[in-house]
Amino acid sequence: MPQLPPARLLIVDDEKKQMQALCNTLREEGYMTSGFTSAAEALSALGKNSFDLLLTDLMMPGIDGIGLIDQALKIDPTLVGIVMTGQGTIDTAVQAMKAGALDYILKPFKLSAILPVLSRALAVRQLRLDKATLERHVRDRTLELEAANRELEAFAHSVSHDLRAPLRHVESYMKIALAEFSSQIPAEAQGLLNQSLASARRMSQLIEDLLRLSRFGTQPLAKSRVNVAALVKEVLDELRKDQGNRRVEIRVGELADSTGDPSLLKQVFFNLTSNALKFTRQREKALIEVDAYREPGQTVYWIRDNGVGFDMKYAEKLFGVFERLHPATEFEGTGVGLSLVQRIIQRHGGRIWAEAKVNQGAKFSFSLPD
Repeated sequence: MPQLPPARLLIVDDEKKQMQALCNTLREEGYMTSGFTSAAEALSALGKNSFDLLLTDLMMPGIDGIGLIDQALKIDPTLVGIVMTGQGTIDTAVQAMKAGALDYILKPFKLSAILPVLSRALAVRQLRLDKATLERHVRDRTLELEAANRELEAFAHSVSHDLRAPLRHVESYMKIALAEFSSQIPAEAQGLLNQSLASARRMSQLIEDLLRLSRFGTQPLAKSRVNVAALVKEVLDELRKDQGNRRVEIRVGELADSTGDPSLLKQVFFNLTSNALKFTRQREKALIEVDAYREPGQTVYWIRDNGVGFDMKYAEKLFGVFERLHPATEFEGTGVGLSLVQRIIQRHGGRIWAEAKVNQGAKFSFSLPD
């Protein structure tokens, strides 16, 4: 391992002989020492050079030890201050510690007492340096995320205004062509136009889903206490309208209240329940269950169906954007819904997971912290 550089000590004592003696003694112990007899000289040196520890006499003319430590910490907040004092001024040394000093050393000096204090002080110095580095990284990362969010917002704006408008025109022109000129268009060409129109509609849906994904990823959470049972009832009332004459049994258990953004949590239950309805379409009688159970510090909600299910070896793909485990020719959708659900749950501090077997249904569970 590379050898660490010696710790740099700034020693201040208005009694020159004591200052020099301490500098020499600690230099022999492997420290790099710089000594001064006035606080003003020490502050000047601190402004030009970096030090790990400041050892200062408590009682000095002009700026005393407390004032020196206070001004030194303004120059370098990671610096660690230690005061040197006589037996009769220990109470003042305690006041110095309240003002920012880490510890104190009694005069006359004993090396066996000084070295442990310096060792503790250097450990604190390293902690302060690590904390400062971490805070700097957090600030840098925050700035990067803010820049990324601005780019995402600009992208969403571009998608919204620059892509959707011409795509709407393409859809409109193809509809007009099919409606007004169908008698003049060969059957094969009509088929191609219909396929093109379906592709344009799918692209429109993809764009809408991308915009929703970007909005849900950046909009602030408006948390409140949520009546989950009432929220699920709203979702089911909306979804039942589109089921026609299908035989669908939906069982809802005891759903505890939770804390979260009501509109986003409604989106979660809507997406998961609509998926359950979609993937049970081939069943003579669809069965969907919505329930919950308590765990320490959180509530776990789940939605289970008796639909087509999926192979668990592909489960890691479930929550990817535009990932699909079933062909679009069998089940409509863009593959964004589950990715959206995962982002909402993660922003609430929870997690989501799935269990399934092919042709034996699927169960999606997610947790919400208290």
